[in-house]
Amino acid sequence: MFEGFFYLALNSEQILMNYILFDGSVRDQLLPFTYTRPVADIRIGILTIREKWEKYLGYTTTTVTEDHLISRWPLVELEENVLINASFLPSQELVSRIKALQVNQAIFHSDEPVAFFSTEGQEVDFNNFEVFEYSEDDILRIEYTWDIFSKNHEAIKRDYELITKGRSSQPIPETTVAFHADQIFIEEGAKLPLCSLNASDGPIYIGKNSEIMEGAMIRGPFALCEGSTVKMASKIYTGCTIGPYSKVGGEVNNSVLFGYSNKGHDGFLGNSVLGEWCNIGADTNTSNMKNNYAEVKLWDYNTERFAKTGLQFCGLMMGDHSKCGINTMFNTGTVVGVSANIFGSGFPRNFIPSFSWGGSHGMTAYKTAKAFETAKAAMARRNVDFSEEDAKILEHVFEETAKFRRY
Repeated sequence: MFEGFFYLALNSEQILMNYILFDGSVRDQLLPFTYTRPVADIRIGILTIREKWEKYLGYTTTTVTEDHLISRWPLVELEENVLINASFLPSQELVSRIKALQVNQAIFHSDEPVAFFSTEGQEVDFNNFEVFEYSEDDILRIEYTWDIFSKNHEAIKRDYELITKGRSSQPIPETTVAFHADQIFIEEGAKLPLCSLNASDGPIYIGKNSEIMEGAMIRGPFALCEGSTVKMASKIYTGCTIGPYSKVGGEVNNSVLFGYSNKGHDGFLGNSVLGEWCNIGADTNTSNMKNNYAEVKLWDYNTERFAKTGLQFCGLMMGDHSKCGINTMFNTGTVVGVSANIFGSGFPRNFIPSFSWGGSHGMTAYKTAKAFETAKAAMARRNVDFSEEDAKILEHVFEETAKFRRY
């Protein structure tokens, strides 16, 4: 994004501090999730990256992102602007440094711009900036898709402190078994009868109007966001985030669901990330470790080949609006694009392009007309409209990813 300089076209007469989150150099490394959202709107921990920055800064933010996303995430520029690299998660110290920036000053970390202060009509050339190196050990950055789950433990802990500071939790029901109750926070309207909450290894956050059904066992760090449900007798291990209005069941370990997604039945999901509007069929299982204990490789959209992750444990990366049928078996390190529909026996490929229909016995293109029908039906169940804006974003993704659909 910032190779050399970036031109700011500002045309407001009012001088205000304005914070803008930009995608930065790692946007393509975070595909397929950034096909349908800016980097700032990835969920890790309890909140999205944007929500974190806005809470720390005390300001709303806008975004520099891809052209096809601008209609949903428009950029607002004023006479003075501080631009922040959305791949970096905020901390109190980092935010303090950013708020202290003056015109033509920038903060870098390992040759990567973290934030910089620019003015109307300015060509931003970092050679002409006063640059400060940020070397504090509180840096938490999302550079690859697998960072979303592998760094989720720490992100939950940070968000928990941010959200709950100075607030009182709803009481833990007498029928709930709780370990380290001082590290459990329950929002208004949450229901959790006859479940087990173990916060020995990290905090547990139970969001507004959420539900943990009978017999569920949960270990922190864990976040259940607003309106979401953990089904009966579920086993949820550490490092899991269940985004808003989602449902989970079965066995889940160190995984993140962005929101509006379902894995409501038995089956294992581990070291994985699901976008929004995903659905995992009953008894679906993801392998998160190779039989020979070798390093897991994941599809790289830039090189169009599989790249090393440095991880022994890595499961499924599934983009928005993708779904799978019952008894689907995902191999270790599988990447599923946007709006794919997977079904049938056997292991499907460990890279499934966006808008694919089929499974291990073959695939065809999932035409947008059919895909949009499914999206409309799925979203209607959550009382959300499938808008013209949604359709335009997905149509762009369909065209952009056509080169990968080589069946």
